Amino acid sequence: MSLFGKLTLAGSEQLNKRGLYAGRRATKIHAAIYRRTRGRMGGTLPGWPRVRIALVDHTGAKTGLKRTSPLIYHEQGDAIVIAGTKGGQPSHPAWFHNLMANPDTTVQIGPEVRDVRARLATDEERDQLWKKMVAAYPGYDFYERNAAGRKIPVVILDPRLRSLISG
Repeated sequence: MSLFGKLTLAGSEQLNKRGLYAGRRATKIHAAIYRRTRGRMGGTLPGWPRVRIALVDHTGAKTGLKRTSPLIYHEQGDAIVIAGTKGGQPSHPAWFHNLMANPDTTVQIGPEVRDVRARLATDEERDQLWKKMVAAYPGYDFYERNAAGRKIPVVILDPRLRSLISG
């Protein structure tokens, strides 16, 4: 782990311990930069070049509004795996509730947009995936401790085939 990686992890932990969560404004800026540069900027976690970020689209469970969240992801075969850490806060992130209510969505990884269907990992899948996720990014371990007993959900985004018939 680089010094910059250690510093970004420590800074993130300090903010999250105090309940400071970047929120919607930072998310909108990140997503705009990511889309404009096709993932060349905003596609990795600062200080952690192997920790990759995808843009996950979701539809508001209550509002029906379209939203996008930049999230750390992991690949598991053809599926994309994300975790509802919310920086270790006591509640699940809004995107999690949105995906559970409206599971058919898209995810952008670099310039590629994929059609996916979200599902909650089974307990067995979660246990296996969580170990891999913590090994790739130790911040997950902090998030779990900071969540004060909340079981952080792991969501699997399985690929969907695009319709060959348009309109």
